[in-house]
Amino acid sequence: MTERKPPGMDVESWVERQIREATERGAFDELAGRGKPLPDDSAPYDEMWWVKRKMAAEGVSLLPATLALRKQVEDALAAAGSAATEMEVRRIIAEVNKRIEEAMRRPMDGPPHGLVPYDVETVVTEWRAGRGAAGGGSSSGRSGEAGA
Repeated sequence: MTERKPPGMDVESWVERQIREATERGAFDELAGRGKPLPDDSAPYDEMWWVKRKMAAEGVSLLPATLALRKQVEDALAAAGSAATEMEVRRIIAEVNKRIEEAMRRPMDGPPHGLVPYDVETVVTEWRAGRGAAGGGSSSGRSGEAGA
């Protein structure tokens, strides 16, 4: 427990003494973030800053389920495009197709997702072409997007 401020001692002097003694004891040596820059404070104040930081740390999203699915599909396509092997591309697309098919069977919250399963062979062909091309390529192997 912190000692009380002695009578007659200036508050600022007492606080400075407390800080100096804690520094000498090494109380600040193992703090998280030591040696790292402070976060950017140029953004306008947000009362929910701590909630947003916690959600980001936990990987939680407030997106409606359909938009979250679209984001997962986008990330999966990027992963497939940079996959090291054809087998990995096939696995990634099979997983994303499974999620899309589940969403088609069971309606989700949010706007319509407009997704249809990807043609694995088309994605693999584009992956092969991207590996042979100098600049790489993106895998968009849609069998077609709903409404497009």
